[in-house]
Amino acid sequence: MIPIIPITDMFMARKITVGVLFGGRSAEHEISLRSAYNVIGAINRERYGIVLIGIDKGGTWRHLRPDFFSGCGENTDRLDLRSKGDPVFLSPGMDGRKLVVTVKPETELSIDVFFPVLHGPYGEDGTIQGLLKLLNVPFVGADVLGSAVGMDKDVMKRLLRDAGIPIARFLCFRKGEDERIGFNGISAELGLPLFVKPANLGSSVGVSKVESEREFDRAVSEAFGYDKKIIIEEMIEGREIECSVLGNENPVASLPGEITSRDGFYSYRAKYIDEDGAVLGIPAELPGGVVREVQEYAVRTYRALCCEGMARVDMFLAGGNRVVVNELNTIPGFTRISMYPKLWEISGIPYDTLIDRLIELAMDRFENERILRTSFLTG
Repeated sequence: MIPIIPITDMFMARKITVGVLFGGRSAEHEISLRSAYNVIGAINRERYGIVLIGIDKGGTWRHLRPDFFSGCGENTDRLDLRSKGDPVFLSPGMDGRKLVVTVKPETELSIDVFFPVLHGPYGEDGTIQGLLKLLNVPFVGADVLGSAVGMDKDVMKRLLRDAGIPIARFLCFRKGEDERIGFNGISAELGLPLFVKPANLGSSVGVSKVESEREFDRAVSEAFGYDKKIIIEEMIEGREIECSVLGNENPVASLPGEITSRDGFYSYRAKYIDEDGAVLGIPAELPGGVVREVQEYAVRTYRALCCEGMARVDMFLAGGNRVVVNELNTIPGFTRISMYPKLWEISGIPYDTLIDRLIELAMDRFENERILRTSFLTG
């Protein structure tokens, strides 16, 4: 059982205002809306005030009404942020925690902590994190570096390999390197089937399983449609295992879960559209020693990639229960069927307490960084 850490007195003193950020410019915009719907529904309204900020597909930030998600249920795909709310810009204000809404007359909303529920580029890759850091405001999740390396599968896998963490063999290619991207040479090196993926995207968007040259050419074109860099990696035969991690300096891992996909791999459709597209084993049926090994690799991966706050680590159990780490997700899905909150729930931390913990971790990191020296005086 995961130890329960008591909420600090800070949460008892007054109502904390949380700015929930969602939407964004990436191909995972719709998944962000669904995750945000669930996060907002789980937040304890007696403890927190909420400010909704949606980022439309054009990149405009919009202050939305508190009832924005009312009546839509899980059908968030039909929501269009472009015609909603008032455009906003951010300003540090006098106390470093101000969101200025550009309406007439101008209105200032004070934000204590931001909760980014953004997936993919322009939200999970360090861009939003860097902006919020410049604004001197706490935010949930990984910092700039952890977010950036967690987003880029090429850099991520090289760091894991350097840390001695087992990964699948892979190759990386950039747009314009057509002469290097040949089916015969790559399949001879990595074997078949193999996977082609955009380097900077999640939720299985643009990912293809390839078994022939015709499928290969189509998969490469598809992946390059989402990113200027792609990775091609060998297929690992084994059980798909996921483990949630929580914490800053002393992270802890949840009980692992298992995914059995009916699509051949855990595709976008299986994750978010077809509830029968995959079977989730929560917790995974594993021997105690394997559970501990999975948890240890999850924490090692988390540390190697400089993560804080939260992350979900995806891995395979190959023959003989050999662990192979696939990737890490710094802003995991928070939909109704997402593994990150489900794994913590089965590990003893219910959804609303998980939200408390994530916000507390964000504010603890902010306070710890605030006391760092910013000048060096001699003499």
